[in-house]
Amino acid sequence: MGKRKVINEEDLEHMLLPSVNDVLGTAVKMLGFDRIMVKCQDGKERLCRVRGKLKRRVWIREGDIVLVSPWDFQSDKRGDIFWRYRKNQTDMLRQKGYLTM
Repeated sequence: MGKRKVINEEDLEHMLLPSVNDVLGTAVKMLGFDRIMVKCQDGKERLCRVRGKLKRRVWIREGDIVLVSPWDFQSDKRGDIFWRYRKNQTDMLRQKGYLTM
């Protein structure tokens, strides 16, 4: 077996846009391990966890814009973070009208 190829954020060139069930939000408070309190655009504050694929690849700080997928149950309180937007990507989201925060 060979070495595992480490993929970091620079290797991810495309940008995900929110789909029907997804919500944009701002990371408000880091709660430890992989949990983050996120204030979403729909006015709700959700306890979100960082998806495993993103865990060691992307570091999320307070104030970052993230894409949240609410859970099927407890959709008002919980969700998964599966994308973090960089500074230049948040500017593009504002221009396209997705981001109103």
